[in-house]
Amino acid sequence: MLTPMERLEPLAPIGTDKAKKAQDASPSAGESVFGAIFRSAIDNVKETDADFKESQYLLATGQLDNPAMTMIAASKSQAAVNLLIQLRNKAQDAYSELTRINL
Repeated sequence: MLTPMERLEPLAPIGTDKAKKAQDASPSAGESVFGAIFRSAIDNVKETDADFKESQYLLATGQLDNPAMTMIAASKSQAAVNLLIQLRNKAQDAYSELTRINL
């Protein structure tokens, strides 16, 4: 029977700024670090896609002064999607490796 892994404790003492930042970035009690990373990547994809759509709308209605901003938003959106895809692929590879381990 497998037992769940325990959470890692921060290396810095509790009173330092580095430890406070690490605690602020840590996920809530019910969520794993792994889940927090994926949630962050998904939220980033949503944000960049919304920025891209807004930029397209502004360009189409003539409200955007700099048309290059639309291309920049498109590149950011594509990079965020590619990052999420690569995270998913790496997670699938890691799961496949774990299933191949003989106990």
